[in-house]
Amino acid sequence: MAHRRRGSGSGGGPGRGLGRGQGRDRGQAAIEYLGFLPVLLAVALAAVQLGLVAYGAQQAGTAARTGARSASLHEDYAGDCARAVSSWLDAACAPAYSGDEVRVTSTVTIPSVIPGVGDFEAHRTATMPVDH
Repeated sequence: MAHRRRGSGSGGGPGRGLGRGQGRDRGQAAIEYLGFLPVLLAVALAAVQLGLVAYGAQQAGTAARTGARSASLHEDYAGDCARAVSSWLDAACAPAYSGDEVRVTSTVTIPSVIPGVGDFEAHRTATMPVDH
């Protein structure tokens, strides 16, 4: 029975069996991940921006309803409209009286987190009966 010596053959000891240049593959994988990082960052920023737009649209609806309720009672609709949204959002309301109804349109400015892209706006309208 023939015995093999340790370390002989292709699967032997450390460093054996590696072809020329295979040790550099680990560095190449790191470079490939680094190249993918901007794509991953762009997708993350787009997801955050989409969430901000959805939240801003919801806040615009809240501002319109609050402004319409205040305008129907002949109160400070502009102040109530601005106070109805989160403090980091800018909101403005414009009323339109029509007989026994008041229709308030709110505009909320949504900040952009994507470099080079301007701010967004969300518009919502609410109608309430005028309280006499």
